[in-house]
Parts: sequence; C-alpha cells; structure tokens
Amino acid sequence: MRRLHSKYLGMRSLLAMTVVAASCFVAACGGGSDASSANLSPTARAAALGKNLMVRVEIDTNDAAKSGTNCADLGADWASCARGQLILENTGSRVMAAGGWTLYVHSIRRILMIEHPAFAWKHVTGDLYALTPRAGAFTLGAGERIAVPFIGEYWYQRYSDLLPRAYVVADGNATPEILEHNDTDDETRYVDRIPPGADNAAAFAATPAQVQRARAEAALPSAQQTAARALPAVLRSAPGDGAAQVGGIDLSVSGLTSSQVAALASRAAALGLTGAAVRVSGQIAGGALPGDIARSGGYRLTIARGGVNIDAFDAAGLFYGVETLLSLTPAGGGSVPAMTIEDAPRFTHRGMHVDVARNFRQPATLRRLIDQMGAYKLNRLHLHLSDDEGWRIEIPGLPELTEIGAKRCHDLTETRCLLPQLGSGPDNRSGGGYLSRADYVALVRYAADRFVEIIPEIDMPGHARAAVVSMEARYRRLASQGDKTAANAYRLLDPADTSNVTTIQFYDRRSFVNPCSDGSQRFAAKVIGEIASMHRDAGAPLSVWHFGGDEAKNILLGAGFQSLDGTDAGKGHVNLAAQDKPWGRSPQCAALIASGKAASVDELPSMFAREVSQIVRANGIGTMAAWQDGIRHANGPQDFATSSTMVTMWDTIFWGASDTVRTLAGKGYKTVLALPDYLYFDFPYAFDQHERGYYWGSHATDSFKTFSLAPDNLPQNAEIMADRDGNAFEVTSAGPAAHIEGIQGQAWAEVMRTDQQFEYMVYPRLFALAERAWHRASWERPYVEGERYRLGDTDKVDKAALAQDWAGFMSVVQNRELPKLMRTGAVARTKLGG
Repeated sequence: MRRLHSKYLGMRSLLAMTVVAASCFVAACGGGSDASSANLSPTARAAALGKNLMVRVEIDTNDAAKSGTNCADLGADWASCARGQLILENTGSRVMAAGGWTLYVHSIRRILMIEHPAFAWKHVTGDLYALTPRAGAFTLGAGERIAVPFIGEYWYQRYSDLLPRAYVVADGNATPEILEHNDTDDETRYVDRIPPGADNAAAFAATPAQVQRARAEAALPSAQQTAARALPAVLRSAPGDGAAQVGGIDLSVSGLTSSQVAALASRAAALGLTGAAVRVSGQIAGGALPGDIARSGGYRLTIARGGVNIDAFDAAGLFYGVETLLSLTPAGGGSVPAMTIEDAPRFTHRGMHVDVARNFRQPATLRRLIDQMGAYKLNRLHLHLSDDEGWRIEIPGLPELTEIGAKRCHDLTETRCLLPQLGSGPDNRSGGGYLSRADYVALVRYAADRFVEIIPEIDMPGHARAAVVSMEARYRRLASQGDKTAANAYRLLDPADTSNVTTIQFYDRRSFVNPCSDGSQRFAAKVIGEIASMHRDAGAPLSVWHFGGDEAKNILLGAGFQSLDGTDAGKGHVNLAAQDKPWGRSPQCAALIASGKAASVDELPSMFAREVSQIVRANGIGTMAAWQDGIRHANGPQDFATSSTMVTMWDTIFWGASDTVRTLAGKGYKTVLALPDYLYFDFPYAFDQHERGYYWGSHATDSFKTFSLAPDNLPQNAEIMADRDGNAFEVTSAGPAAHIEGIQGQAWAEVMRTDQQFEYMVYPRLFALAERAWHRASWERPYVEGERYRLGDTDKVDKAALAQDWAGFMSVVQNRELPKLMRTGAVARTKLGG
C-alpha cells in the first residue's frame, strides 16, 4: 500500500490518542491495582471482560474524503470510505487493564485502518477482525471509556450495517466470552450514531404512480369488491347468485393423493375453518377446459349456494382451485360470493429463494413458508444450502460437512468449526445448524404435498469455503491415518495453489472449489447423487439442480481499484501486481489450461459447470440451473449436458436487466428473473435507517414496488420507479420480446440472523410476489420493440389502473390475508407500504 502523507498521518495520530471520559493510561494512573483485571486468571479475566466490557459504535461521516481522509491511498473501492469510532467502556467496578486479551469484532465493511497506538489489529477472515490492546497501554476504571477511531470502506447508512456479538479471548484461555452488552439483535443498544444518509433524503420524491397510489388508497374498494377478489388475482370470473357459507370444507375430489388432501385440510384448519363444512367436489377434466386454462395448474371453480365444484386440467389445478376458495374465505369462516372462476398460472416458475447457508432457518420455519407458498400458488422453493459461511445438509459418508461446516466457534485453525461470522458469536447464537438427511426428505415430501418443488443449490465453484474447509479437515483426518488415497478423494483445493485473492465477502482462495482438481468432480458427483437419492426417497424425484456459479472473482481486480502509481482520484490504490484471479497460481489449473481444455482461468467456472452438468444428467435430472455468472463463458444451453439449462438472472433494471434477459433468453436459456431492485427481500422496506437490510440495489422495496413489477416488459418499469438513489433512468426496448420462465423472490440471509427477522422481511412481500408470478395485470403493457420509458418524462403506463389494482390487492391483504398469516404463527410486517 502506498505511504500516507506524513502530515495526514501525524494529525490523525494525535486525534487517535483521544481517550473519552477521562479513561487513564498506565503512565498517568500508575498502572493497575489489586482490583485490576490484570491480576485475574485468564478464565476469570475473560469472564470479567465479557460481563463488563461494552463496545459501542459511532459513525462520524460517510464521506471521509471530504474531511481530509485519503480513501484512495487506503485502498478503498472507488476511493469511498467512512470514519467512525469503536468506544470501549468499562461498565463494571473492577479496573480493566490492557494486555493479555483480544477483542474480536464483526464488520460487513472492510476495515481499512484502526487509528490508535494502543491497539494492534488484523483482519482474520470474512467479516471478523481482531483488536489486541498492547500490554500496559491503558487501563479503564469504572465507567471510563476509550475511543478507537477507524476507517471503513464505503459507508454505514443502516443500523443493520453494524453487527453485534463482539467477543473476547484471554491469553491462555481457549473459551471465548461474548460481551453481554453486545449480545443483542437490537442495534440501537450498541450503535450510538449514524449520519443521515441518502435513504433519508428529500430527493426521493413520490413518482406519478405513487401519487396515484395514495389517491386510490384513500378510496378503497367496496366490501363486495374485496370479497370477490382472490389472492393471487384470477384470470377471469363471472358473478353468480347469492353466496356460499364456508365454515369448513368437505373435500370429495378425485385426482389428489391422500396426503395432498390432508395438506388442504390442514390449511383449512389453520385458518379456523372448523365449522359447518361446504361440500367441495372436484375432478380432472384435462383438455375439456377452455384452451387458455387447459394447461398445468389450470382450473374452473364454481361457487354456488349448494356447494363448490372444481374442474381442473391436472392435480395441481385441483389443489389451486381449493386454495382459491380458501383465499376467498375469511379467517374463521364466512360468506363467499357465488361466482365462476377460470384461472391458470402466468409463469411456469413461481419461486422463492431462501439462503439457509449464511444463517440457518429451522425446518418449522421452512414448513411455514411452504404452507404460504402453496396457499398463494408459488411452486418452487430454491434452497441455497451452502456458502462460505455454512454447509446445511447432511451428506452420508462426508460427516465433516456438517460436523465442521455447519457450526461456528472460535477456532483459529478451523479444525473443529468455521470461525464466527455475521454477528453469530462464537457459540452459534445464530448461524448454526443443518438439515439431517431425514429432515430434508421430510421437507421435500411436505413441499410436494403442497405442489412446491424444492430446487437444491450447492454453490460452486465460488462461495464454497464451508465445503473447502470441511474437506480439508477430512483430508487431515485420513492423512493422519496413513490413507492418502482416501484423504485426497474429496479434496477441493490444489495444495500448491498460492493465489492471492480477496473474495466478495473478504475470504481468501479457500473460498473456491478448484475446478481443476479431480477431487472437486468426485465431490460434486457424491453430493448430487446423495441429494438426488433423498428426493427419490421423498417420492419427488429431482428435476432441477442449481449449480450456483456466482461471484468467483477477486474483488481487488475490480473497476474501482488502480495500481499504486495510478493517478485516478476516484479509485483505490492497491498493489495490483500482487493480486491474482482465482486459481491463477494453481499448478493443477496451469496444467489443465496448457492441455487446451480451457483457454484461461476466466473460463474455468463455465468449464466446471459443463462438467457438473454431465453429473446432473447422469443422475436423471433434466435441468441444471445457475446464476448468470456461472454461464458467462458458455455459448448457450447446447454447451451443457442436461436437456435444458435455467439461468437465474440478478441484474437490476437500472443496470441493464432488460438487455441481459433478452440475451439469455435469445440463446435458449430458461430465464428466471431475480431482480434485486424488486425481488430481493433482504433489502429494506422503506427509507428508514432502522429498517433492516442490504441496499446496494434498492433503498426501499415495499410491497407496492414488488406489486408494480412488469416482468414481461422490463423497460416499462423505468416509467414507474426511480433507480436505487432516487434518480430517473431510461430504458428503450430493443430486439424481440424475451420469453422468461418466471420470477422468484430472494431472501439472502446475511442480515437475517433469526427466523423472526426472516419472516418479518419475507411477509407480506411474498403476497405481492405471488400476485405477479401468477397473474398478469391489465396495466402491464405488451412489449413493443423501440418503445422508450423514463420516469417523469414518458406517460405510456396507465398509472391510475395500477393504483386501483393495488388498492384492491391491499384491501384483500389487510382484511383477509394478514389475519390468516397471523393465525399460522408467521411473524410479519403489518404495514404493506413504506
């Protein structure tokens, strides 16, 4: 790293000597006393620090460059950095002495510098940092504090940007102690100040669509209109005479299995429908239905005073017909208007993605989600089962994956566990756990009974640190027994690889499966084969395997960095000569490239994806899916061995999603939209610093924004919503319309440490997702090549129709569906808007 200007360094060193609230240095206070923590045993010292040391955070500025900080010389991406303070306070009565202990803190931003001579600091891995006080540098009496200035990359705009559960480890004591005062998911208990950020700026003015929305909400639809609207909305309906009284349901349907009928009965019971039952008959009519509903999931539902009848194209249609009746029925039972409904799904893929790797979700929480997905006709649950921070499924024969990869503890050698991440603490207060084989089989079976297909994802070759570390532990165990052949069988790295890499979440080269290793292919075959076997045992054979494939890169080689002698004031300085691409110094990969199997290291992820596709096909799985990164260097689906290839597309609309989806679909991929600016449910609901979430794609994604998405005409959305920062942007449709397989919501788990946080973030946005995945609204314009859209400039979209549709949807959610959601025990945000 470049040397800092001496004037700057000297000035900051003086500031760094500041000690808050009269905390005393040893030289001034005469050292410790008999009551000092220095006189305690390591175990007692750690316990005392855990009980009495509190760490609070203040962010002074999110634009440190304006106050004289040379963010570029510190190596900040795009020369962007923030300045803040860690404030260590002694809340106890015993004097705390520096020396003999280390404080471990989490930061989702790279910490670029700690500015205090009393502390040594280092990056451990991922978001974990170690701050070690220099022996004798200071003492803290009762109530005294010491401020430790720091510089972090980018900015801190949300309270959830700052992670809890700092912990201490005393020298000679292997047991870490979480700081009691920081053992909380309430960030306000340890965050003192965050500057007002862009998410609070007045520049985020209401769009014309949002103005119309407010008017429509002021004149909500009538009770009769609400009573006749299902969620998701149906293709068409015609009113009948009178109403059916639904206190319960008596199902007499042919075409559903007993377990599927039991699932519907369970749903009815959960909604309080335990009174007088209405007779529901149903049968499979197949092609006898009208052409536009004569397809999988299509049905005709006839509701009359005397009973209910369903004619369905297939078993899924029967199930969805009953769920539509249950949607129309108030919680606890009541009157449902007589009508005839003809309905069918908009998209084949109506999905929800759940990251159980960063922070585990309990099976009961996943079952509640599946209940809601089935009720609102979402049909694919994409489970992200592995990542750098965790491995979440038992694989027979590879016990280390769950014994080590599924738990976190303070073990710097990572031979017993992964190191703590994401504020988990060293004892899995969040983040730990896995699905046993029996758990997973039961979950697949439970989902299949509700017409939800589970798509498992094992992310490779990037985001694979949990697997790599676990298999290294396996290697050491078997090698120590003298069985080198078995030890190497599933080894996932090249032991001679010396590549210097920093990954997207600040790990090293152990974040990557080495695609040139024979062990990696054996590992993929073992895992895919075992999970496919679980699906067969559940009676729901696996039809889609998700390869992952995203973000296999060194972030320090990104566009926001320059060499040490670079002159661009807007980019960070790093020693580019010392940086490598993933596997850039792997002898195994060098030999493979020399053989002509791949042209360069850039092509290795796509090469590996092609090889894995052969394993997927060999297991009888028809479709391999990948994030768009994973197929970047492929020519098209013809490169892969499976009969079809699905791509999960995660560009934002304002960064070119319309062009990306057209390109992918044009090559023949089955394309699924996972748009971060509309469909990432780990983003905040509103412009509020206390709303949890990442926000790199959207500062505010409420249910209305998700509801307003036009998936088949992405350019249209530029007329309805601004970009991430509240600015208008322009999209002009180019080329033919892209066919998409569907859409899915995403619940990445970095900021969702608990299942309660997960459910708050997912519900009720899941309802808006279901509406758009199942039903195409009248205000969605057809895609026309050459049409231009821009917020505040063009006026092609019928915003009044959008607002009225929203008001009808909102009335149904608030009056019927939220009460049902609460009955099921799911924790939800009760306000739909921001």
